[in-house]
Amino acid sequence: MILPWKKVSSKPVGDFRIFKIRSDICINPRTGKEHDFYVLDSVNWVNVIALTPDRKLVMIHQYRHGSGTVELEIPGGMMDPHETDPVVAAIRELREETGYEGDNARVLGKIHSNPAILSNATYTVLIENCHLKHGVEFDHGEDLATQLVPVAEIPKLVADEKIGHSLVVVALYHFDLWQRGIKKA
Repeated sequence: MILPWKKVSSKPVGDFRIFKIRSDICINPRTGKEHDFYVLDSVNWVNVIALTPDRKLVMIHQYRHGSGTVELEIPGGMMDPHETDPVVAAIRELREETGYEGDNARVLGKIHSNPAILSNATYTVLIENCHLKHGVEFDHGEDLATQLVPVAEIPKLVADEKIGHSLVVVALYHFDLWQRGIKKA
């Protein structure tokens, strides 16, 4: 049986605007020895499955600095520090990044973004009946292009590695499970 590790101390190491790093000293329950672990604390994130009435997903192309690639993704981003409701954050992100709005917004799933090193969660929010209603409102660090993609094309785009952002693939999997009636929303 795997047991949780007891945290005996924690200290901040750095603050890097979008995340903070802390060092936790924890005791291995199997050996009783202490180990130092680095954890990145970040706000929670949202990913938006924005579905149009004609069964297209509102997607974006975005340059990603970590990989140095332009990625085909779904809208999403960091929840603002004051936001506690992922649905509210998802509605905001969809409107800002694409100008689209829709109906019946609800959480499809929640995952640990990368539990090995990150303390946050990523929510997948489904918004149906989406229509273009506004101009975009990019953050100063954003440069995005919107594309509508038929739902039927999504599996091939993932299989062909045209969609390669891991958290986007997880969101699309939540959507697939919902479409098949396995996941409730």
